[in-house]
Amino acid sequence: MDSVAQTGDPAPQFELMGLDGQAHSLRDWRGSIVVLNFWSAECVHSRRADTVLEELIPEWGDSVSLWCIVSNENEDDELVKSAARNDKIDRLLRDRNHEVADSYGAVTTPHIFVIDGEGVLRYAGGLDDVSLRQRAPTRNYLSEAVGAVRKGLSPEPSETPSFGCAIIRHAI
Repeated sequence: MDSVAQTGDPAPQFELMGLDGQAHSLRDWRGSIVVLNFWSAECVHSRRADTVLEELIPEWGDSVSLWCIVSNENEDDELVKSAARNDKIDRLLRDRNHEVADSYGAVTTPHIFVIDGEGVLRYAGGLDDVSLRQRAPTRNYLSEAVGAVRKGLSPEPSETPSFGCAIIRHAI
């Protein structure tokens, strides 16, 4: 396996097929901020993140593009498409062999990564500070990270633990 992406380094490039039938290449989005959200149709934590993201996306406008990536081997396309329609997710990409998840070190859904317009990975971790012991968020790390990157600053923190459902790498 290649090395895992580190904040401050160039983000690993990839091209994935969307459930819309189109190929989506990270390289084509140079100049824009891209948020990668490793997502699951069955994870309650992904669903909670969808609700939070639905509020953030209008604030960001066209300067930020959200890409939801499905890496779970146990979720079939119909399940994923149905959940995406219900959650109003526009760009949903399939990482069938979890190669992108592996290159970014994604382990949960959600697991969030923010890439700046120069293609540098600026943030990796949780959506917010929710954990097993802290059920209500007090800090939105993603909002803070995108805000910093939009101002040309480095997010602080640039890495946090992710919290959610484990990415299923082999069908059971």
